[in-house]
Amino acid sequence: MSFTEEESSVLRPTTEPKLESFLFTCELSSKVPFYTFQGDEEDDLEHFLELRTICLGVGAKEESNVVEVMAINHVGKKISVPIANVHIKCLPMVSLGGFELKAPVTLRLKAGTGPVSVSGLHLIVKPNEDSDLSEEEEEEDEEDVEEEELPAVKPAKKKKNQVFFSKPEPV
Repeated sequence: MSFTEEESSVLRPTTEPKLESFLFTCELSSKVPFYTFQGDEEDDLEHFLELRTICLGVGAKEESNVVEVMAINHVGKKISVPIANVHIKCLPMVSLGGFELKAPVTLRLKAGTGPVSVSGLHLIVKPNEDSDLSEEEEEEDEEDVEEEELPAVKPAKKKKNQVFFSKPEPV
């Protein structure tokens, strides 16, 4: 699909936020049973933790290791949820896909002695600063786009001697 100059001038810079991602890992054990993930306190930045895998480390004992996460739910209440129960003989690693939580998040080894490695991504959402348009200019651009008229649609002409097929009658 190609755009003409006129069409491309209607397009304006997007104001979608930028996303940066960094590797994240922590190790939980009987010596260090919890880890708290917090973002920096900078303005206009949101920090998320996307958990990917939980696996037992070298030297893990033959016991259940339960990892729980403590975070804030949608109504602002702090909740704790077990997210993995790993065992050296039957389930040494759990893949969480992309379990995303907003900071602050605390990971805790609720049962077992570990070591348990938790890995994923630290996501930082930054607002887009590329937009040079003021709010008034953006509103004017939106109005211009809305005011453009589409060409009228003409009904199809019926041809003479045109045969239309009808539904066959049951026999």
